[in-house]
Amino acid sequence: MRAAPVLDTNLAEPERHVAPVPRITIQAFCESPELAHSVQNAAADRRMARAHVKVSMGGLPAAEEAYRTSATPNVILIEYNGHSNALLEGLDRLAESCDAGTKVVVVGRVNDIILYRELVRRGISDYVVAPLAPLDIVASISGLYGSADAKPVGKIVGVIGAKGGVGASTVAHNIGFAIARDLEIDAVVADLDLAFGTAGLDFNQDPPQGIADAVFSPDRVDAAFVDRLLSKCTDRLSLLAAPATLDREYDISPEAFEPIFDTLRASVPYAILDLPHIWSGWAKRAILGADEIIIVASPDLANLRNAKNMFDLAKTARQNDRAPLYLLNQVGMPKRPEVKTSDFAKALGAEPIASIPFEPQLFGTASNNGQMIAEVSAKHKTAEMFLQIAKSITGRAESKKQKNDLLSPLLTKIRGLRK
Repeated sequence: MRAAPVLDTNLAEPERHVAPVPRITIQAFCESPELAHSVQNAAADRRMARAHVKVSMGGLPAAEEAYRTSATPNVILIEYNGHSNALLEGLDRLAESCDAGTKVVVVGRVNDIILYRELVRRGISDYVVAPLAPLDIVASISGLYGSADAKPVGKIVGVIGAKGGVGASTVAHNIGFAIARDLEIDAVVADLDLAFGTAGLDFNQDPPQGIADAVFSPDRVDAAFVDRLLSKCTDRLSLLAAPATLDREYDISPEAFEPIFDTLRASVPYAILDLPHIWSGWAKRAILGADEIIIVASPDLANLRNAKNMFDLAKTARQNDRAPLYLLNQVGMPKRPEVKTSDFAKALGAEPIASIPFEPQLFGTASNNGQMIAEVSAKHKTAEMFLQIAKSITGRAESKKQKNDLLSPLLTKIRGLRK
């Protein structure tokens, strides 16, 4: 019997979004072991991957002494739990040693607006009140490098298969399509399978340039350059296609995609990474550095093992992020023994966000026509599942239909009164 589609209707809302910190140096001078521990945990956060962080004890006096004869870093974080007058006097002395451009963040215990205004008047970049979680520290430092009138930083969504052939690319493409067409949010699908990528075929596009041009020309990558490489799929969806040729070898460094990701974050609300099923330095960096991770698996033992390994690694490496999302694809394939959904949930400690049924006719037609599922059959349950996943990622969990349903009793009453 063919399995019915299953969708988790209690999808968690997206976590707090904090922009990555640029390549800077940070030194923290702590008074308490608790803050020192939080700063060390913050330094291990994926958003701080490019920053160099050093933690010292001793608070403000230690900072004054450290920079009497040495250059100051980009950011100095100082914990101070004493009297406000002594804090202001110490900061005045520290200012005499600070290089131009150095930003200072003060961590205190008192929520005092008068003290805050006095610190701002002296040029202090931020004042935060302890206790601080690691993500609070990352957010404070990240906020120093984003102007108040800057556009919101976009999100990177990494989609990867637990095993080859599970349909991760198809899932990535359909989620990107739903975000752009149905939710009307600008999005880019980036095909990172340089040798064998299928995004161009799935969207019926054959652009002369694509993501490889950016990978092998990192010095040229900026918003204008990436924009020239994009292929327009719909009004709001663009594609960074893979060359899908074998005329060169794609041995690339772990940092090769970073300029592209930075540019996408700064220029588009959502970038969906279609990641190949490989495990290299750049692939690991890309998936662990994404703002959201979606693992696609089929219901068999190898997929269960691989999905759990990915799930556990991501949870360990990304302690300040929500756990990865995962979904089961190709569920209910005839004559194939399957691992139960409940076994996946028990092993991973979380329910799948969706269980997409095995529909070879539907998916085959879409693939051969260069279309998305919603274009082949707009009212199909699978198309609705992709839309619900897109809503979960973007935080738009309530659909227009649901909103109309809430209004329908009132509208009915009004119509009755008019009669």
